[in-house]
Amino acid sequence: MEASMIGLWDTTGNEVVKALAAERRSAGGVASGLALTLISVVEEKKVREAEAAATIAAAAHPCRLLIVVRSDLEGRSRLDAEIVVGGRLGPAEAVVMRMYGRLALHAESVVMPLLAPDVPVVSWWHEEPPNMIANDFLGVVADRRITDSAQAPDPVAALRQRAIDYAPGDTDLTWTRITLWRTLVAGAFDTAEARVTGARIVAPQHDPTAWLMLGWLKSRLGIEPVLEHTDRAPRMHSVELQCANGDFVRVTREEGTALFSRTGQEDRYMPLPKRPVGDELAEELRRLDADQIYADALGAMAGVPDLDKRNPMRVHVWKDPALAARAASAAA
Repeated sequence: MEASMIGLWDTTGNEVVKALAAERRSAGGVASGLALTLISVVEEKKVREAEAAATIAAAAHPCRLLIVVRSDLEGRSRLDAEIVVGGRLGPAEAVVMRMYGRLALHAESVVMPLLAPDVPVVSWWHEEPPNMIANDFLGVVADRRITDSAQAPDPVAALRQRAIDYAPGDTDLTWTRITLWRTLVAGAFDTAEARVTGARIVAPQHDPTAWLMLGWLKSRLGIEPVLEHTDRAPRMHSVELQCANGDFVRVTREEGTALFSRTGQEDRYMPLPKRPVGDELAEELRRLDADQIYADALGAMAGVPDLDKRNPMRVHVWKDPALAARAASAAA
């Protein structure tokens, strides 16, 4: 089916709601049976990238995609919108909203009427994650919140901030990126008998996946893994477990595959591909409850205990970045 698309420039929220309803009627069954509403907060240069990722995720989870792009907080308030139903998005429908001026600080006034009825809401930041999710109403309204610490200037510091700011229902794509690693390491215990006494992770210093792997091993095994930094690999290179009887288990990344080594056994190669963001997003959309194992790993990594015992209900804390910037400028 060809895509049904319409553009609205310098429009209003009511006009966007009416146009979306009209496009859905035109698309017919393609836009029926939505499983969730996915709100994506994106910077301008990543809009098409977010659409592509959502298209992959929508193959498993048909959704209404609401992309929010905030720009020029000091300018005149204006809303531009692009509506796409079906076509290149597959079983999904999207509204790309570019908000300017003070309207960008109140994105929820436009987004709330566009939420699909009677389905869960997921917020996904495809940009540098917010310092405090409660400052963004688009995070407060969501049942599940997905960030990506790898997009921050200091990914490890951003991951630690996710622990400070954590509420049940939060997750980070850094965690999703070690799913295959965790599967390979956990599989080694199917026939293991000796207790694990130590672990060594080799990775670049600022690789957040290595730090989450460290937290996962620490929380699951009660050990203190050693993180060995290297500049010879762009991502986490290897994970090695040492057992009480002197045996070891090692998983080493080698160009899309993993070399699995174990004492007394022949080396084996297993798939370890770098997955597209859409696959990672689809994995996180499979569950809408709190991920306790992620909370344990994040807390162990950051030294913040009992994350899973926090209140899952977030309360919006209003913050005006424009006023904060003016105050800082005046103080300077």
